[in-house]
Amino acid sequence: MEKYLDETLSIEERAVALTDAMTVEEQASQLRYDAPAVERLGIPAYNWWNEGLHGLARSGVATMFPQAIGLAAIFDSDLIEKAGEITAEEARAKYNAYCKYNDRDIYKGLTLWSPNINIFRDPRWGRGHETFGEDPFLTAENGKAYVRGLQGKGKRLKTAACAKHLAVHSGPEALRHEFNAEATPKDMEETYLPAFEALVKDAKVEGVMGAYNRVNGEASCASTFLMSKLKEWGFEGYFVSDCWAIQDFHLHHGITATAVESAALALKAGCDVNCGCTYVNLLVALENGLITKEDIRSACIHLMRTRIRLGMFDKKTEYDDIPYTVVSCEEHKAVSLKCAEKSMVMLKNNGILPLDESKIKTIGVIGPNSDSRIALEGNYNGTADKYITLLEGIRNRFSGRVLFAEGCHLYKDRSSGLAQAGDRYAEALAVADCSDVVVLCVGLDSTIEGEEGDTGNEFSSGDKKDIRLPESQRILIGKIMKTGKPVIVVCTAGSAINTECEPDALIHAWYPGSEGGTALAEILFGDVSPSGKLPVTFYERSEMLPDFTDYSMKNRTYRYAENNVLYPFGYGLTYSEVVCTSVEYKGGKAIVTAENKGGRKTDEVIELYIKDYSENAVPNTSLCGFKRVCLEAGEKATVEIPVSERAFTSVDKNGKRERFGSRFTLYAGTHQPDSLSEKLTGTKCVSTEVKF
Repeated sequence: MEKYLDETLSIEERAVALTDAMTVEEQASQLRYDAPAVERLGIPAYNWWNEGLHGLARSGVATMFPQAIGLAAIFDSDLIEKAGEITAEEARAKYNAYCKYNDRDIYKGLTLWSPNINIFRDPRWGRGHETFGEDPFLTAENGKAYVRGLQGKGKRLKTAACAKHLAVHSGPEALRHEFNAEATPKDMEETYLPAFEALVKDAKVEGVMGAYNRVNGEASCASTFLMSKLKEWGFEGYFVSDCWAIQDFHLHHGITATAVESAALALKAGCDVNCGCTYVNLLVALENGLITKEDIRSACIHLMRTRIRLGMFDKKTEYDDIPYTVVSCEEHKAVSLKCAEKSMVMLKNNGILPLDESKIKTIGVIGPNSDSRIALEGNYNGTADKYITLLEGIRNRFSGRVLFAEGCHLYKDRSSGLAQAGDRYAEALAVADCSDVVVLCVGLDSTIEGEEGDTGNEFSSGDKKDIRLPESQRILIGKIMKTGKPVIVVCTAGSAINTECEPDALIHAWYPGSEGGTALAEILFGDVSPSGKLPVTFYERSEMLPDFTDYSMKNRTYRYAENNVLYPFGYGLTYSEVVCTSVEYKGGKAIVTAENKGGRKTDEVIELYIKDYSENAVPNTSLCGFKRVCLEAGEKATVEIPVSERAFTSVDKNGKRERFGSRFTLYAGTHQPDSLSEKLTGTKCVSTEVKF
């Protein structure tokens, strides 16, 4: 028996044996994302590129969860982990089936290039909805949970998660292939690196992906600084470039002159596998003396180690018998529905919600995202076996008449190319006139906010120009608001939006997944109480934001915000009134008592924030803990929430993290301890002093 097949040996021993059984040419071939078979050794072809951001993606039918930003709004790490478990379960089921038919194509492997744990520092960033929001602590907690779910607790990895994109990456998309993101040592340690450190140290994430841009002058995929951080954290997985990022070294960044030099620079820095085609030049780089055989061998060992951890060279793993029938099964879709229910954030309610069915005969559902499947999906998504749009969810739930009008195109001035501008407004007004209440479904989708896009087109799946809705929708909202009918605005978008209106109720639904319509209807009619919280700050005006290319954290996100806040991070209303009545800090835990003083059962999120009074602390408070609870009307509960030692540290200008202060205030509430949150909710946080 070949040594690498001996399951009694360590992973490292098997990986070394397998690598050393190859020629240098064979080793180099394995460093491509589309690694060919080495038939003489029984190594099948393997494509490293697969996606699982919010359910298994790009591989046909799979359970579709809310987009990552929606998952972040749940503030529930256990539920995030469950979503990861289901994603991995379906990935294994599909992998088993694909291998049976000898299909080794792209998007069919077990290395899932998720989660995206970049910091959503600017609301204009088109890919922000792929992340877990703007806060390093929330991002780290959700990222760790998702990795635990993806990788499992078995003898072998269920799938291999990948933390991306190390580490200073959040737009602008149009410049990403040539852009140099400049971040101070303090911002690096305080904001951009913590989630990556947590996923490597605590969750043992198997993969890390670099970004397209440079960081402080170094290419992200060949950064001595970033690679040194991975080594410092004890990373023992594999490193992959973003796709075709290595060719940017010579084509756009100008840090190398040729593809051969780019391949050599990346490999020597520690990039094990190239998503792209630049590593076809490795043997030329070897011949030219730019790299050594040991450079190739070392990277190959890392990759074989991951494949062995996945059980690819074992006789049998605990996952081999997962049947294809688990894919998009009812049990999995029930979890997707639960995620959608808990992710939607109610930003405003004058008492119209929940709707009283006894007083309503006709509901008008109006807007371009009312019956849109794309608005449910986000990006990096799979295909659901069934989609419940917002319109369908309301129709399924309501026994009365539901009238529908598109209202306008998502962003164009007309829906029909031969019609005059505003061709759907009259229909929308007619529907509103016949309705007792209007549910106005507006927002964006992945054709507007997404990855890179067309720089010559404002609406082409890239960054947003501003935080307003497209003009066609702004006009529609204005016309419907003037009818005087009760209006509930539902916004599906993956980022902060100022709808610039004052409806009777406002719900931000994100991209809620295939069950989004059902979840919305349940919330509208009070079957469940809304309970999501904003994982990003909603701003008032784009022109007050710092320059998009400025990576300084000054006046960005809730920890540094000085002004311009419309709805704060951590904010979200329910159909009841839960207040925290006491908090004490004891033995590394916050002990919080919460009471539901309202008349309805509801989920609520208890949020912990810390104020550090030392000179190196962030200007405002920082999230340091959270726990989702469910309380009946009138019920009290006392919960314990861990507070790590790290929460009491801050970072100096040189990037050094330690406890500089001796006095802290720990706040507990259902929102931030800021005046705007208190005004919007009518409740205050409780606090306790902590001294060392």
